[in-house]
Amino acid sequence: MSLAATVLAAEGAQGEAHGGFWADAYPIIPHPGELIFGFIAIAILYYIVAKYVVPRLEQVFSERAAAIEGGIKKAELAQAEASAARDQYQAELAEARAERARIIQHASEEAAVVAAEIRQRAQEEANRIAAAATQQIQAERQQALVQLRTEVGTLATDLASRIVGESLASEARQSRVVDRFLADLEAAESTSATSGQGS
Repeated sequence: MSLAATVLAAEGAQGEAHGGFWADAYPIIPHPGELIFGFIAIAILYYIVAKYVVPRLEQVFSERAAAIEGGIKKAELAQAEASAARDQYQAELAEARAERARIIQHASEEAAVVAAEIRQRAQEEANRIAAAATQQIQAERQQALVQLRTEVGTLATDLASRIVGESLASEARQSRVVDRFLADLEAAESTSATSGQGS
């Protein structure tokens, strides 16, 4: 015979001995055998929950907390990496801007130097061309003077031969006549130039 049955039999006998007082006076109070069975069932349930369910719940809670903490740490690390990457990007951007400014300044300086060299070369070329033109003009002037002197000498000789009536075929005579004529011509030009300046 089990313990629960013994307890129930004892309680039944006691209830009969009291003439059913407990049943009549307190209809809500459970039977003592049910109370004992309930306590035992609750103790077994508590043991099972404490032994198996609570550790599993604590393990799941710990894993969930670790996952959340790990996620927070990962987020913090990602934020720190993003901040470091942003700082590095800003530093590289500032360096690129400084490099661009240096390149622009260097290019401006080189352009100024090249422009100065081009101006100097152009000036030298212009001076050379002017000097060559001056020399060419001098040479052409000299050549024109020689040709003019020859032609004027020939004309003067012919004219003098006609006026004098004798031949001036000799070169020495021609040369003397031409020299005299040109000397007189130059003297007349210088006199007219002096009088023009004086007036």
